[in-house]
Amino acid sequence: MKLVRYEAPQSAEIQALFVRTFSDSEGPAEGELVGGLVRQLMADTDPRDFLGFVAMEKGLIVGSLFFSRLRFDTPVEAFLLSPVAVQPDYQGQGIGQRLIRFGLDRLKERGVMRVFTYGDPAFYSRVGFRPISEETAPAPFRLSQPEGWLGQSLDGHEMTALAGVPGGVTAFDHPAYW
Repeated sequence: MKLVRYEAPQSAEIQALFVRTFSDSEGPAEGELVGGLVRQLMADTDPRDFLGFVAMEKGLIVGSLFFSRLRFDTPVEAFLLSPVAVQPDYQGQGIGQRLIRFGLDRLKERGVMRVFTYGDPAFYSRVGFRPISEETAPAPFRLSQPEGWLGQSLDGHEMTALAGVPGGVTAFDHPAYW
């Protein structure tokens, strides 16, 4: 298994991975929604505000994830982990966890202090994410499932309150993702 930063020529294969994965687990409408998000992230996000990684097996992309910048009123280097996908045939092998840890290590190297995600607490707790209140760090939009708002500190300090509603990259500027 090779874990590397994604490259632009892989964009169509990565988008197809997200469409297939989310269609299989959540239905075709969700697959198209997340596939569109991934396409917009890759096409329209400033490279300084965005990191993407892939897991490769025998020349095929079997997993992928993205991190994008969140800006708070408090000066802090913060990113959002979303979305994450592993091909259905490869799920249950720890690929997603390895890919997330790999990405978190790259963020630490860049001096990122806080990482947030919105997802299944049972899964993301395996890679260091913990539930956080919106008083500690509000989400960019009203959350349909507040228990899924998760975060972790990458600088060794406790998660402290961050002021203001965060602004994310343009691709996430829609309530459907929250």
